[in-house]
Amino acid sequence: MADLKTKYMGLELRSPIIAGSCGLTSDVEKMVEMEKAGVGAVVLKSIFEEQINEETSGVFKAGYGMSDAYPEAEDYIKTYIRSNTIQKYVELVRNAKSRLTIPVIASVNCFSGGEWISFASQLEEAGADALELNVFILPVNEFRESAEVENVYFEIVKSIKSQIKIPVSVKISHYFTNLSAFVDKIKAYGANATTLFNRFYEPDININTLEMGAASVFSTAAELRTTLRWTGILAGKDKKLEISASTGVHGGEAAVKLLLAGATTVQVCSVLYEKGIHVIEDINNFIGKWMDTKAFKTIGDYRGMLSYSSIENPDLYERAQFMKYFSNKQY
Repeated sequence: MADLKTKYMGLELRSPIIAGSCGLTSDVEKMVEMEKAGVGAVVLKSIFEEQINEETSGVFKAGYGMSDAYPEAEDYIKTYIRSNTIQKYVELVRNAKSRLTIPVIASVNCFSGGEWISFASQLEEAGADALELNVFILPVNEFRESAEVENVYFEIVKSIKSQIKIPVSVKISHYFTNLSAFVDKIKAYGANATTLFNRFYEPDININTLEMGAASVFSTAAELRTTLRWTGILAGKDKKLEISASTGVHGGEAAVKLLLAGATTVQVCSVLYEKGIHVIEDINNFIGKWMDTKAFKTIGDYRGMLSYSSIENPDLYERAQFMKYFSNKQY
């Protein structure tokens, strides 16, 4: 019978399927349900640096701070809002750890270094088994060199790792000139794993009202392709790199593909909303039955079997142009 147990950042997981950071993982009862369905670990809903900054600035825009008359009040209120938000998140970690037996991974969405990351030690003390850093810096400043942008990521990782002992994964996008080199440096700065990829807020335009809005927040199965490509390439180039593959995973087949490409774990999110938490059990069952048909006993028996360096023609991962793919086809 297939054994789905695996290790991720040194943590023992009963399944490679992880519930990714989302609204559902801010609810302890939902996470208990996920554990019963067979998930290997949960990543808590992110605490956002940007959200805290906006909440504090919103107070003063509304005129509650009276910072012109009492400048010290602004610092006090900012500190209070920040501390209160962080304390609520710390309590979420504690509550999750008290109810769950599976690993609980805290999540921080940040775009700068400095004092913001100092509270990571509070998450460790609260019992978080690991920390996922969700970092994305949109390079809109044309006077800022790409190396400067990348250095912010490295400084965040280095600072976090200097403060905590629990493992750290860095959740990134694929918007880098040389993703392989970037991931290699992230690892060199101390990251224990990399999550591919974070899913962003995407803008949309309503042509009837002539207003800007938000596109759908959920992924589609078609988005698996980018995740699959880079999982295979990066896992093939570094056999020791731990990858948690995310975005586009809507069923057991997608999970198996990512494991074959070299993923250590696979994160699900959108599908939990669309099909319900019970889909975790369906995905695990699919993986187990597929392994039985192929006579694989453990995840390690086939993980990375079809990564970049393991297949006869790695060009299949590199092909980017439509015509290049069809250039040898005869019609």
